[in-house]
Amino acid sequence: MKTYHPIVDLAELPAVTFGRRATSWWGTVGFMVIEGATLAVCAVVYLYLRKNYHEWPPAPVPLPDLVMPTIGVIFLVLSNIPNRMLHQKTRQLDRRGVQVGLLVLAIVASIAAGIRVFDFRDLNVHWDTNAYASAAWLSVALHSTLLLLQVVETWVFVVLLWFGPVEGKHFSDVEDTCVYWYFMSLVWVPIYFLVFLSPRLL
Repeated sequence: MKTYHPIVDLAELPAVTFGRRATSWWGTVGFMVIEGATLAVCAVVYLYLRKNYHEWPPAPVPLPDLVMPTIGVIFLVLSNIPNRMLHQKTRQLDRRGVQVGLLVLAIVASIAAGIRVFDFRDLNVHWDTNAYASAAWLSVALHSTLLLLQVVETWVFVVLLWFGPVEGKHFSDVEDTCVYWYFMSLVWVPIYFLVFLSPRLL
């Protein structure tokens, strides 16, 4: 009878990994690259159309309003404060801290989505009015899909962490959500500048 000897002892490997050591982290990074490229294409289209017009937005379309969009972009940037706190709790495997942090972030995400509704109104133009309108609406709409995805995903994690069986891998999954939140919230800043501020500057 053959005797088998272990070549590598895997008993000491950690049950939970974070960051680049986790397979799901790479999936999240890949998704951010894809979404970032899509938003970059929207920006290029917007700027390409701009050079074809003497006025931007083309008359008689009014300039977009700034009050609610500015509140929205500031709110999203500041949302990284509770997101950062949640991120730290995931690394500490602090179940109660993650539960509370997820609930806070889910509420923040829902408020941000509510504010986003006003961004469409404050473009002051219907999406099919002209090329400018289509480009502006597309940029805001594509980012809105990322925001809505975060709303749904965060509330799903709230339900799981508060009411379901919690495994170690769930802490790593929540960390991936935090990483994606950084991307989703901060990538809105250049889009806000492009769609709401640049018509006053370009």
